Amino acid sequence: MARIELAPEVADDFERILEHLARYEVRQPAQRLHEIIAAIDVLETNPLIGRPVENGKRELVIGRRSHGYLALYRYIAEIDTVFVLAIRSQREAGYARMD
Repeated sequence: MARIELAPEVADDFERILEHLARYEVRQPAQRLHEIIAAIDVLETNPLIGRPVENGKRELVIGRRSHGYLALYRYIAEIDTVFVLAIRSQREAGYARMD
């Protein structure tokens, strides 16, 4: 079972997501975050499930439409660890950090 490590900047991503949900008065914002975390937990047993993107990174699609998010991550097989680098809404133009 792979270990999951969140980059410190992911906390900022969650904060940005919560601010967005509050601005649009979305019901049960904590439930949205729970859904994101549950999807990321899948990487423990399926670290290669995300679609490949540049530089050995992968992108996990979480939900869809207004509930849609993407988690950018890198899996290092040698140490059996998934490093989650960023989380964004599927509607955002790009990740704030790509390294």
